[in-house]
Amino acid sequence: MMRDAEKTVGGMIDKLKTAFIGSIDSEGFPNIKAMLQPRKREGIKTIYLTTNTSSMRVAQYGENNHACIYFCDTRFFRGAMLRGTMEVLTDSASKEMIWQEGDTMYYPEGVTDPDYCVLKFTATSGRFSLIPQHYYKIFFLST
Repeated sequence: MMRDAEKTVGGMIDKLKTAFIGSIDSEGFPNIKAMLQPRKREGIKTIYLTTNTSSMRVAQYGENNHACIYFCDTRFFRGAMLRGTMEVLTDSASKEMIWQEGDTMYYPEGVTDPDYCVLKFTATSGRFSLIPQHYYKIFFLST
């Protein structure tokens, strides 16, 4: 059994530069996309990322909010897959919370750019793997 899932998985998330998010398309098929490192996290249950409001992923989450996020540490061949729901946030407070210097490269109008939004992922369960022999399930209590 994993001693401290939040510490183990959280530490891995903080060190990695890439996350992979999953959404469901209109035909019911999974879609995976590489994203830059999450901007903020609250433990391993709530994770915030940025993306374009006009993106295909935002449209998919608007239709079906079921989502997953995967983190892979290739040096040690370990990974964490969290599943849950994704919210698209466009309010000023959320956008300002994770805005970073340099984001104008992607969002030229700044923090108020209508094409800038926040993805808020809330995990309901997960799985951590150390290949080849160890798998640990991660469960969250409903709030």
